[in-house]
Amino acid sequence: MASGQPPAQDKKGILSHRILIVDDSALIRRALRACLEEGDEWEVCGEAGDGNDALKLVKELSPDLIVLDLSMPGMNGFQLARELKSLNSLLPVLMFTSFKTPQLEKEALGCGCDAVVSKSENQQMLFDNIHRLLGQAS
Repeated sequence: MASGQPPAQDKKGILSHRILIVDDSALIRRALRACLEEGDEWEVCGEAGDGNDALKLVKELSPDLIVLDLSMPGMNGFQLARELKSLNSLLPVLMFTSFKTPQLEKEALGCGCDAVVSKSENQQMLFDNIHRLLGQAS
């Protein structure tokens, strides 16, 4: 595990990976949480509306993966990815954005993001990238 903590166990004793969602839209955070928690393999351990809150939660919660937005108040997703990687270079970071272009993807990967998924892509694309980043078979 990148976080140094074992995966969480659900009520049935099944191991699940802990994901932190970072997006300034509460609606997106709620929808993404519902989508990710449909199965037993992932647990959303927390949500943050901006980069500063995200950094605090990463230290408190030790998530296994971060899903973050690009456009947020204060610290944008590029800046946050750099900060996250300086805290833990092994922590997988997935940028989930409305603005995916080849140039944005190149910049995001250069800032430390491990994957970039557009919010307009299908749910399976998001899931496939999360599986890959967590080293899970999909």
